[in-house]
Amino acid sequence: MTAQAAVDVVALGESMVTFLPARPGRLADVPSFDRGIGGAESNVACALAAAGHTVRWVSRVGADGFGDHLVEAIARYGVDTSAVGRDPHRPTGIYFRTADDRDTDAHEVVYYRAGSAASAMSPGSVDEDALAAGRILHLSGITPALSADCLALVRHLCARRDDRRPLVSFDVNHRPGLWKGAAAGPDVLLDLARGADLVFVGEDEAAAAWGITGGPDAIRAALPEPATLVVKQGSRGATVHRHGEDPVFQAALRVDVVAPVGAGDAFAAGFLSATLRGLPATHRLRHGHLMAAAALTVPGDLAPPSARAHADRLAALDDAAWETLRLGPGWTERVPEETEAEEEVRTP
Repeated sequence: MTAQAAVDVVALGESMVTFLPARPGRLADVPSFDRGIGGAESNVACALAAAGHTVRWVSRVGADGFGDHLVEAIARYGVDTSAVGRDPHRPTGIYFRTADDRDTDAHEVVYYRAGSAASAMSPGSVDEDALAAGRILHLSGITPALSADCLALVRHLCARRDDRRPLVSFDVNHRPGLWKGAAAGPDVLLDLARGADLVFVGEDEAAAAWGITGGPDAIRAALPEPATLVVKQGSRGATVHRHGEDPVFQAALRVDVVAPVGAGDAFAAGFLSATLRGLPATHRLRHGHLMAAAALTVPGDLAPPSARAHADRLAALDDAAWETLRLGPGWTERVPEETEAEEEVRTP
């Protein structure tokens, strides 16, 4: 596959080598770490590739061993990495985190990404043909926070209005720590979101970044431009607003959580997968919830999705069966056809 080959999705953004603790506790007390990969956009790329879509990841990494590891690990998911640049002068980003829930005070994360190869991405340093060759271009609010050049790149991609522009998907991904010293960060994210075609934002993000507390309708009032706006409402579910249609809410699944990480990226991947397939709004939300449930029931950020036929059957359940469905570790493994229906509607 060449850098210009057509694909379903192109994802642009930084991925880092992640060091995951061997046991719970403070970073100061953890004696060893396991190596993984982490990056919002590459997480989406890997999940979509595992779900059977053709996907390209565009980024920059250092000409170092960590860069080798990222490119090789992401390629193993079936993602095209031919448009990933190698920077001989800047390193690949890395970070360490604790095993605790990100929403607790015990959670620690330490980034070593300042001056990284990815932070040097700019409108002139990436292959525009590779970016334009996807049906969907997926971006997030993390990339513009990395540097002025990265912000210029994302502004360019969101503002371009020509025949080569794919559907632009933008996950707000508000990370206050990355915007330190840049008070205009929330305004930048709102402006970028207004230039996208499909936007993902959490209800909590909208409150923290923009002071919007009135729920999905209030967020839609502040963001009328995108053709599709998906508001994630935590454990309650998610609402999608689409131009010319009534808003649709879909309750989240009940999940036996193993690790509360990676669910947001997985939800975006599930929704994008269903969008590529032209499924109705309710099924797009349900596929988002199913992909998120896959991530929540494994220890790391990335999880193999359910077989497409299995996920389709779950997404097609009636409302009563959907609301009683509960998923735990191992649920993505395909069950025998004759017992599948029984397993899908089993209540706790």
